[in-house]
Amino acid sequence: MTTVAHQSIALEEFLKLPETKPASEVVDGRIYQKPVPQGKHSRLQLKLCSAVNQVAENGQIALAFPELRCTLGRRSIVLDAMIFSWERIPFDAEGEVENAFEIPPDWTIEILSPDQRATKVISNILHCLKYGTQLGWLIDPDRALCARIFSG
Repeated sequence: MTTVAHQSIALEEFLKLPETKPASEVVDGRIYQKPVPQGKHSRLQLKLCSAVNQVAENGQIALAFPELRCTLGRRSIVLDAMIFSWERIPFDAEGEVENAFEIPPDWTIEILSPDQRATKVISNILHCLKYGTQLGWLIDPDRALCARIFSG
């Protein structure tokens, strides 16, 4: 991730800004822009979400979402994949999934990009665990490594 601005910004102000491509995130008042996803990263993200949804969606067990914004504490981050158990998914009156999720995911998956620091990505996973996420995965596609981090 690269820092976009060195000045501090309030979370509420950040959330009013237009979305960027690739997504921007705010951590403790500093704005960072995520790296542009590359081929391996995008393919793995697609396959993971598809595999979870193939198994869990029809039975209304869970649903995986790629690139969904997660705002918890003083961070607003866009995780590679978030999985929510069915009963926790916010639906609107028409039964459609809401646009904004204001709850921590049950399971978060981050895929390390070549130009990302592992400590930054792990920090996002640990932050989610602090706010109620039960399981976090860090996947490094270049090393065929998947580290599982469980909530205490």
